[in-house]
Amino acid sequence: MNTPAHLIFGLTAFGKAGRPAITGAAFAGALIPDLSLYVLAGWHLLLLGTSPDIVFGQLYYSAAWQSIFRIDNSFIIWGIALALAGLYRAPVLIALCGAALLHLGFDFLLHNDDARAHFWPVSNWVFQSPVSYWDPQHYGNIAGAVEVALSLLCCGILWRRYRGPWMRGLIALLGLSEFAPFVLFAIMFAGP
Repeated sequence: MNTPAHLIFGLTAFGKAGRPAITGAAFAGALIPDLSLYVLAGWHLLLLGTSPDIVFGQLYYSAAWQSIFRIDNSFIIWGIALALAGLYRAPVLIALCGAALLHLGFDFLLHNDDARAHFWPVSNWVFQSPVSYWDPQHYGNIAGAVEVALSLLCCGILWRRYRGPWMRGLIALLGLSEFAPFVLFAIMFAGP
């Protein structure tokens, strides 16, 4: 699933109007599982000038990158953190961990050959879903359309929930950003 959709769903499920710390934690939790990918890919694409084909065709699948993804995409680690947050009745941490687990749940169901080891450190097993959020060979054209539709529906819910100009600006930006990956991938992988 595209990161903007994760942010939209995390805010919808765990954000609270009038509670900026909880809303910020929901946003952060929805982002953190993808953050290492952005740092690693950004470093290579923007600073080192590595070709997108190498970044997303080789480095993404490398043992080094996957060892990082195992940590921030672990149901086990986030689940323990959520249990502790619930035990201590910490609403900010509950929103953070809940949004991260929601992110992982969608990724678990919507990643095929680009799936991650979600049960580390207990196991390095990788579930390759028959459905991909982007790959048309694995229903990505359908999953992508459903993702966009649900994201826009959630943006409508968020728009009604949050009245402030900053949050409404963020909601509008996230809604528009849901389309950005299609544009970026078309530019990055276009022929010379």
